[in-house]
Amino acid sequence: MNNEPNMDYATLVSVIIPVFNGELYLRAALDSVFAQDYKPYEVIVVDDGSTDKTAAIISEFKDVAYLRQSNQGVAAARNTGLDVARGEFIAFLDQDDLWVPNKLSVQVQYFLDHPEVQYTLTHQQYFLEPGTTIPVWFRKELLSEPHPGFVPSTLMVRRSVFQKTGRFETQYSHASDSDWFFKASQADLPMAVIPELLVHRRIHPANESSKIKIALGELRRVVKRSIELQRAKVTPKDDEHVERY
Repeated sequence: MNNEPNMDYATLVSVIIPVFNGELYLRAALDSVFAQDYKPYEVIVVDDGSTDKTAAIISEFKDVAYLRQSNQGVAAARNTGLDVARGEFIAFLDQDDLWVPNKLSVQVQYFLDHPEVQYTLTHQQYFLEPGTTIPVWFRKELLSEPHPGFVPSTLMVRRSVFQKTGRFETQYSHASDSDWFFKASQADLPMAVIPELLVHRRIHPANESSKIKIALGELRRVVKRSIELQRAKVTPKDDEHVERY
């Protein structure tokens, strides 16, 4: 794949950043967006009811569309961003993650080279916030090894895909992204994982184990629901035997 960005194209990318009390890391996340070597893009920050200095930090960036709503959860915040996004491609960034400068250009170029692909992911790597100890639930090798990231911060998706998958399910506080990836897989959408390290994900004290337990519980619900929906697609004909599991 040619990784040199083709600067002749003018495909608008909408960058959606949901944030809740993100004063510690939001500035760095926004800096990584505005350091991108790809243009044009629009940046939409959806403030999900923050009570800290989030709004003041966003005001430092003049080219940000700032939307504020009452606290409804990250899924609702992403959906609010989708309501106003104008781009042909949609990219998401979590408030404590970072993009490398060519993240958008690499993914857009991949779409141009592979028009059948509906969404792309990239490789990611974790890093420890200074002063943070490695959580007991975390796999240490993820700090040193880039690996495929099935998370919103690595995702770029054609806008039209949401007509097939639906948007993010607000019933989940932590697993709405996993639910969306299951739905995209069930829709048999052509996708690609670009084998380049384009996203750095931060491990910090707010990643406490209580949230992980909630996320794992929701993930089990997502998997169960996905299996049930998959089985519901199997409709036996009168002259066929369908094995039940």
